[in-house]
Amino acid sequence: MSSQPLKSQQVAGSGRGEAEPMDRAGQVRRRLLALVIPLTALLYVLTEGLNPKGTDQVADTAADGLKLVVIAGRHPSQLFLSGTLSLLALGAYAVSYGAIASLIRRRGWGVATVAAALGGLAMFCGAIYNVFVGVTLAVVATAHISQDAAAQVLVRGFHSAFGQSFLYVYFAGEVVAPFVMAIALWRSRIVPRWLALLFLVGAEVAEQVASAGFVVVVVLMAPFLVAMALLGIRVWRSAGVARPDPGLLPESA
Repeated sequence: MSSQPLKSQQVAGSGRGEAEPMDRAGQVRRRLLALVIPLTALLYVLTEGLNPKGTDQVADTAADGLKLVVIAGRHPSQLFLSGTLSLLALGAYAVSYGAIASLIRRRGWGVATVAAALGGLAMFCGAIYNVFVGVTLAVVATAHISQDAAAQVLVRGFHSAFGQSFLYVYFAGEVVAPFVMAIALWRSRIVPRWLALLFLVGAEVAEQVASAGFVVVVVLMAPFLVAMALLGIRVWRSAGVARPDPGLLPESA
């Protein structure tokens, strides 16, 4: 009779020893995800703040393409930098959707999962499309070809079926995904409801901000910066919340 409790204590003790490293690993991963959330907003600000004014436009006609080539020819290095930052920002944003969704484990978790999937897909398509907008523009502007030929390359790229398909998914997703995630945050009550609204407003405004100078970009993206910073803090703090190991839970009678 007395040996059985002792055996149970030994098993439970060994279980705790095995669960501890897993807890530390989970905390490190979760806190890395938490850091990505405010980093996303910072990368967005740097992208638009450093982007040469007038280059974040669609080349619908040869005249539009020529205008873009002329501007890009004056700031090729700056355009390469902002184009690279835009790809990093979109990649980080895709990760951020998953990190924000990880906050919601009960009410609204299904909606949050859908939002994370939509956001990830939209940001992936946005990264593909931004190659046309930034990197390709810098390449053709510095290539040893005429400006008219460079403009034609841009127009054909923008209006190709390949480019258009990614553009439509990106534009739709960048509007729908923040809205769906805000609904999930609102329903879950894991964060204050004003923070869910701030995230929605900030995300929608951030997607519409054009390159208009660093100061203007920072002011317009302030709600997005604040919302992402606060959500990052929430995810960081959630890493310190202990979760019971299923193997240590008492068996039901």
